[in-house]
Amino acid sequence: MVKAYKQEHVYKHPWERVSAASWRKFADPENKRILSHILEVDTLNRKLDADTGKLHTTRALTIHAPGPWFLHRIIGQDICHCVESTVVDGKSRSMQLTTKNITLKKFIEVEERIRYDPHPENPLAWTVCSQETSIRIKPLSALASMAEKVEQKCAEKFMQNSVKGREVMERICRYMEAEAAPV
Repeated sequence: MVKAYKQEHVYKHPWERVSAASWRKFADPENKRILSHILEVDTLNRKLDADTGKLHTTRALTIHAPGPWFLHRIIGQDICHCVESTVVDGKSRSMQLTTKNITLKKFIEVEERIRYDPHPENPLAWTVCSQETSIRIKPLSALASMAEKVEQKCAEKFMQNSVKGREVMERICRYMEAEAAPV
């Protein structure tokens, strides 16, 4: 069974500011308090494709593993490592992020896709964020009947963390807007 959900959010900030805020989301000490499930973020690779002008970045994320405490006890760890692949196309003003777990895959598979694009109704001032997340608990003989409940708990936690992420993005955008304002 797979638990999947989609969310959409409109930032009342231009795409350039929102995409820049996305890069700063994990770096600010204030954000680390809010996004406490993110333990570490390291850039593994960054490449600008000269032919297309697209920026390709790969980052490693270390997070508190999703799921209830009893699942952590069964699998023996509460840390999960993920890989985030990002493609930024400045020409079309699009930023796409895909994050997948690379550890705990025999127990859970999570894939999150986020896309930032100019809002169709106000492309110069607003940005639409589309997020799709899928969570699949692999049946364990002892937990087969609980897999759906565990997926639901994981999905709820991801949705809570998504709200925190949007709050952080909004705060960074407001800060960047204030920095850019004429004095």
